[in-house]
Amino acid sequence: MRVLLVEDDDRVAHALVPALVKRGLAVRRMAQGRGVLDLAGEVDVILLDLGLPDIDGMTLCRQIRAVSDVSVIVVSARGEVDDRILALQAGADDYLVKPYDVGELVARVHAVRRRSTDRGQSNTEPITFDDVRVDIARHEVTVAGQPIGLSRKEFQVLALVMSARGTVCPREQILAEVWGRSGAAENRSLDVHVATLRTKLGRPALIETVRGVGYRLAGRPE
Repeated sequence: MRVLLVEDDDRVAHALVPALVKRGLAVRRMAQGRGVLDLAGEVDVILLDLGLPDIDGMTLCRQIRAVSDVSVIVVSARGEVDDRILALQAGADDYLVKPYDVGELVARVHAVRRRSTDRGQSNTEPITFDDVRVDIARHEVTVAGQPIGLSRKEFQVLALVMSARGTVCPREQILAEVWGRSGAAENRSLDVHVATLRTKLGRPALIETVRGVGYRLAGRPE
């Protein structure tokens, strides 16, 4: 995933860029607002600081949204509710207050990107792997033609893993989209939900654990 970091603080950027790259993101950094609009169409997510030297971040956010539907996450030390509201009204998809956990930032990056991808997808065909079929549009799961009753979170976890179509679905992404946070309790809950899914589906080998990364299908979906 291609990320553009718009951050004027060198100390923040020098610490953040390697951390994001380590987590599999391709990162480009700019220290000012000038030139951001030219790159908006070349990246998947923009991480936007509000305190830029040449333009107010809110203004830049509105300019970005006027020319592109790229996902924008405001990352700022401004923590007041009014600032968050103004940023969302300016077109930001999410808002994270400094200081923050890098894992949470990465989870939010995956979450906003997925929401953007889902909005742009017109293909809502069910996903099938062996005899497991997930119909996301109808919120239905069948195994060998028989309906399987899942809780809302169980369905969401399965749908995310199936939608990844054999690639790894990061834990941080699942936690962000299903639980909305990535604390210790949520991590334990995710593990429990995956174990329950394996039991309910009667296919214990369907969802493979990639330690320290996330989950994937143990094979390729149809």
